[in-house]
Amino acid sequence: TKRDGSKKARLCVQGCAQVAGVDFDQTFCAAMRGTSLRALASLAASMGMRMRRWDFVAAYLQGELEPGEDIYCHPPPGYATIGSDGRPRICRIQKPVYGMAQAGRRWQRTLFPWLEAQGFTQSSTDTCIFSKTKGDDRLVIGCYVDDLFVLYSTDDPGSLYSEFSAALVDRWRVEDEGE
Repeated sequence: TKRDGSKKARLCVQGCAQVAGVDFDQTFCAAMRGTSLRALASLAASMGMRMRRWDFVAAYLQGELEPGEDIYCHPPPGYATIGSDGRPRICRIQKPVYGMAQAGRRWQRTLFPWLEAQGFTQSSTDTCIFSKTKGDDRLVIGCYVDDLFVLYSTDDPGSLYSEFSAALVDRWRVEDEGE
């Protein structure tokens, strides 16, 4: 049940049935460390920056599979499992879906290059932290799975934050969760 009371359903494949080396080869997906989030909050407080949280709607579905990566699964409950020709049906996955062993990695491999293309620099101490500076205007982003923690010095028109938030909404399905 969502915050507004509406119901949602999500297709989830049986990642537990995937075989390493056959169905996937890499699953590592970095997550921002708790100490990094506390450091971001401390930075925001000490520098007088504001902090907002953005949530990606169905984040994994916004990721991309690797070129040539073919993944199949059984049809979800309620769909015909036998075709009109009498043969079993299978579904070809076109986007990373929840339950796939590699879904988180595919999402991150889609988001991080986009952030770098927006001019952000990835931290060498925590790969889930990105920053961008223009004069006194600073923007720092912490990525935790499907959430962004965004620190910014100003949200005036033309600021890094206003440009970033416009680009974010233009490219992704996101919800501003507020301060």
